Amino acid sequence: MKNILLLALGITAISCKAQENKTETSKPIIIHEEYTGVEPTKPEETEFYTPVPPTVIPNTKQGVPSDAIVLFNGDNLERWEHSKTKENATWYVNTDGSMSVKNKSGDIQTKQEFGSVQLHIEWKSPKDIKGNGQSRANSGVFLQGKYEVQVLDNNDNETYVNGQVGAVYKQHVPLVKASVPSGEWNAYDIIYHAPEFNKKGEKIKSGTLTVLHNGILIQDHVEIKGTTPYIGWPKNPPHGKGPIRLQDHGDNSRVSYRNIWVREL
Repeated sequence: MKNILLLALGITAISCKAQENKTETSKPIIIHEEYTGVEPTKPEETEFYTPVPPTVIPNTKQGVPSDAIVLFNGDNLERWEHSKTKENATWYVNTDGSMSVKNKSGDIQTKQEFGSVQLHIEWKSPKDIKGNGQSRANSGVFLQGKYEVQVLDNNDNETYVNGQVGAVYKQHVPLVKASVPSGEWNAYDIIYHAPEFNKKGEKIKSGTLTVLHNGILIQDHVEIKGTTPYIGWPKNPPHGKGPIRLQDHGDNSRVSYRNIWVREL
């Protein structure tokens, strides 16, 4: 009798398991909430023709897209101002079409404010090396004036890795170090999505950064945790659009910049 009971229980368990599996496999597979209803059987049923993306013409000579805003092309600093005084920027404009940090004159920033952007900017450290650690060709590119991508000469010059070249300062270590030799031109291509805040001033969505250094991915859609201070935790003050700011580190960094353009996203 005992064996018969155990056999009956086993058959019941197997039957229930089979029914459970049948129930699971009978559920429709949800690929995406956008795709519902009866699946199309003709290719034209999944084709659409609007909205049509605008055409952007690449400038193969200078690499500036036709819809970009040129922030610096080597002529003047008319699009830039000092961050604190809002007076016209007085960094050096060089004969080679670049501009250089004017030591201890202060950071400069764009007069125009931006939200999410694609930013291209080229920079170089001096060929004649001076200083070490954070005191060698230190500058930075700040998105919306608050979130820094580090500029630094790290060639044979080690420092804390979340403050090395290409770091989202004090937050994200770059995937690799992709610098060219000291004195040669580096390029940053940055995709920045701004954080979002509700009406109460609470952050409801973090900003993100993707950075290519000399064409090499070094920051892969990383979350911006807040501001990037030298001391203390990241902060999240509510804000709207903001300027693109370039840092005067104040220690004779002599960093130069050129070919700066931006596309609003």
